[in-house]
Amino acid sequence: MEVITKETIRSDKIIKVNPFKLNPWRRLKDLLSGGLMSIVITAILALILIMGMLLLVRSWPIMSTYPLRELLTSTTWRPTRGEFGFAPFIVGSLTVTLIAGFIAVIPALLSGIYLAEYTSRRSRSRLKPLLDLLVGIPSVVYGLWGILFIVPLIRDHAGPWSDRVLGGTFPFFARTNPSGYGLLAGGFVLGVMIFPIIVAVTDEVLRNVPREMRESLQALGATRWEATKVVVFKASLPGVLAAVVLGFSRAFGETLAVMMVVGNNPNIPASLFDTAYPLPALIANNYSEMMSIPMYDSALMGAALLLLVVILFFNVVARLTIMRVSR
Repeated sequence: MEVITKETIRSDKIIKVNPFKLNPWRRLKDLLSGGLMSIVITAILALILIMGMLLLVRSWPIMSTYPLRELLTSTTWRPTRGEFGFAPFIVGSLTVTLIAGFIAVIPALLSGIYLAEYTSRRSRSRLKPLLDLLVGIPSVVYGLWGILFIVPLIRDHAGPWSDRVLGGTFPFFARTNPSGYGLLAGGFVLGVMIFPIIVAVTDEVLRNVPREMRESLQALGATRWEATKVVVFKASLPGVLAAVVLGFSRAFGETLAVMMVVGNNPNIPASLFDTAYPLPALIANNYSEMMSIPMYDSALMGAALLLLVVILFFNVVARLTIMRVSR
């Protein structure tokens, strides 16, 4: 015989009673909030679509005049002669982004692991605001720091050492540019900028792994590092990859800081110390000078469209990876 208790009666009431009938304002608020969120998301997607369409329309004159393959692969950038080759800028953006990733990714992942797995709650509460502060520093401050500290360091110490030790064997490390401005300076500044982003996302992803998974392996005799490496890191690998992709996306689209230290010379860099000219710097430096030269406006809009496509690609890949983790 079933014993009727207060809990049974209370649970029966909860099942039978429709809360919306008792409180119609609750249903109305749910409908309004859902509709508002749908409008906001639709507006954001429409804004991105409108931006892409406007850039496509403005860049169509040069895209209809020159073959796309020629625009993307030509190494000559002489707007006054009607020569618009995007290859130096594409290579400059990719190279400086890869150098930034090479400098930042491994230390950032290890820092994220340390923050999520090894620090106490008290230490984490002190370190997290520092990371947030690094993320919020304006890019012009990073650029000035690069000019005042990184460029002299490369010019007076890193460049001569690399040229003396590695330059004779590996031409990529030969000091071809004694000024200190170039790929290495830009990559280093960008690496410092994306470091806190990767650390913060990695920390959040690792902390979402259930603690029982660590404790189960540690109960079998594994050390904390073995549990982190075998269980936690493997379970959160897609999220960690998403953090790295987001860092690369930030580095590829950064304009001001890299423009201040990379040299801004449209050539294909062959050395770590060569100058370069990323796509964002091209747009920022030349937008005010384009009016008097035919096709210049369309060429810069084409560069902006290319930059938008690459950034969207990075973010879509990161979002798909995060969605896979959350399943």
